[in-house]
Amino acid sequence: MSQKSIYLIIGLIVSAIVGLIILQLRLLQTGLEVNRERYDRAVQTVLKQVADEVEKREEDEIRLTLNNGYAGGIPEGRYSELRISGTPPSLLSARSIRISPNSSIRLRAQFANRNLEERINREAIHNKIVKELKNAGIENKLEYGIYDTRQQRFLARNGRLLSPLGSDTSRHEDLMNADYSVILFDDDSTIPGEIRAYSPNKDQVIYSSLYGNFAASLLFVLIILGCFIYTIYVILRQKQVSEMKTDFINNMTHEFKTPIATISLATDSIVSPRISGDAEKVQRFARIIKQENKRMNDQVEKVLQMAKLDKSRLNLNLTAVDLNDIVQSAVEYICLQVEPRGGRVTTHLRADPSVVEGDLTHLSSLVNNLLDNANKYSPEAPDIIVSTANVPRGIQVTVTDHGLGMTREARKNIFDRFYRVHTGDRHDVKGFGLGLSYVKTITEVHGGSIEVKSELGKGSSFIVTFPYRQPD
Repeated sequence: MSQKSIYLIIGLIVSAIVGLIILQLRLLQTGLEVNRERYDRAVQTVLKQVADEVEKREEDEIRLTLNNGYAGGIPEGRYSELRISGTPPSLLSARSIRISPNSSIRLRAQFANRNLEERINREAIHNKIVKELKNAGIENKLEYGIYDTRQQRFLARNGRLLSPLGSDTSRHEDLMNADYSVILFDDDSTIPGEIRAYSPNKDQVIYSSLYGNFAASLLFVLIILGCFIYTIYVILRQKQVSEMKTDFINNMTHEFKTPIATISLATDSIVSPRISGDAEKVQRFARIIKQENKRMNDQVEKVLQMAKLDKSRLNLNLTAVDLNDIVQSAVEYICLQVEPRGGRVTTHLRADPSVVEGDLTHLSSLVNNLLDNANKYSPEAPDIIVSTANVPRGIQVTVTDHGLGMTREARKNIFDRFYRVHTGDRHDVKGFGLGLSYVKTITEVHGGSIEVKSELGKGSSFIVTFPYRQPD
């Protein structure tokens, strides 16, 4: 998959996720607006029902007064006696007393001229509001007050009668700026009073109804986002693996091409009549063929070793292994490659005791791989230092070079299979990218740990620690 295709897929997925998030936000916003309108309508309806009930009670009171023989006036102290106490309207309408239109008009005018507190029943209003709110499914507290527009003061708040001092509007600014209000006795030419109300927990009630939808939307968006991130990770990882495998195949072809060409030339020389008669030259070319054949066999063996590790078929032959001896043997071998380049290998074998329980073959290959890696990534005159030391957990082997070094990004990937550190303009660093992956695997199966310290342009240090004994 090309890089352009990957970017196109990422762009499409990002656009889809952004579009989904915007759509969900708009749906939530619409839901909030609908809930707010529904809530406002419900509260306003409750207050209107209460106001209608107050007016109905006064209308029934007027009808009862007229049916009891109103003749043009009502004593001042009779208002409380004339208030309706539950008499059904059907009984009031059943009266057969003749009432003149002028008497009805005069009585209604007298009722309208009374003070607001004489025209209402505070307890009845409070009970009605509580009942209607419950019927409307509004469980949260509603702050309300009965406001006298003529006297410009509040008569009651939440069903509690206010004293003249406590009825001042400055003490009830929240109700003066209330969200909801209904007029009491709105059939009068003037407005005698209002019921003002607001909900201190309005936003909480509105948002709480959408918590479930918001949580579900957030969950699905996170799931999609997680799948997107994982998909991008897999795509990039597969691209990286594909590049590393391609690099591996190219390196393997190059590694095999050179010895094959050498063997072919040596074979042609041996069969040449001019060479075949010279036993010394035949032996020389035969040694070249054997050496190149061993070189190819070593490369194949590395690949087979990694295949065994990949299939978890590695069986350790645990014995007592002296790490100082392994390091000394590996240094003698690598010196054959370092010294012709004008380099040197220094050892500091301080571990005492230096014996661990492990597989001799694999531990030897591990140290050889580290030294080979230090040699390949060093300049023309390698300067390699190998040391052993005792640590609380076991024995530590450190291989330090003063070569090319690595970036932070390279340090994260050097133990990945087929990964090779880029060497810029240098093209003489050979290998399959399997050495350090093998080192890490062998270290881990021995119960050890590996750490790398490196600075670009100043060299690298690989620190491997092995326990004295393997866990049971």
